[in-house]
Amino acid sequence: MSEISPQLVKKLREETGAGMMDCKNALAETGGDYEKAKIVLRKKGAAIATKKLARTAAEGIIASYIHVGDKVGVLVEVNCESDFVGRNPDFREFVKNVTLQIAAGDPHYVSREQVPATILEREKEIAAAQVKGKPPQAVAKIVEGKLD
Repeated sequence: MSEISPQLVKKLREETGAGMMDCKNALAETGGDYEKAKIVLRKKGAAIATKKLARTAAEGIIASYIHVGDKVGVLVEVNCESDFVGRNPDFREFVKNVTLQIAAGDPHYVSREQVPATILEREKEIAAAQVKGKPPQAVAKIVEGKLD
């Protein structure tokens, strides 16, 4: 078997988003065949994602945004796995953008449980009126989708 070039590993990593060693091992397993290595990584992807579920995201940052006039405020906590990521300027910029998006969305409630029943009923009626003329089972699904 020929030596796996670092450039090929880098290319595979950039295209798939998999870890460097995963890419190198996939290329070694397929004898350096790039396309087969992509398939191997896709097959292993579900197992990798399952392993990551058990990881604890105990680091991160808390960010706030107060709009001009002090009428809108957002406080958000975004967690990550390491303090290295938490201190990264790109991560901090991402969190800042999240706060801005939340403020722009003008949310009135944090969870569905906080929404009063009267408002839910009103929104159901509005959504049902918007899809009037469709089959009843489709209307029910569309209304639930809009509410979610």
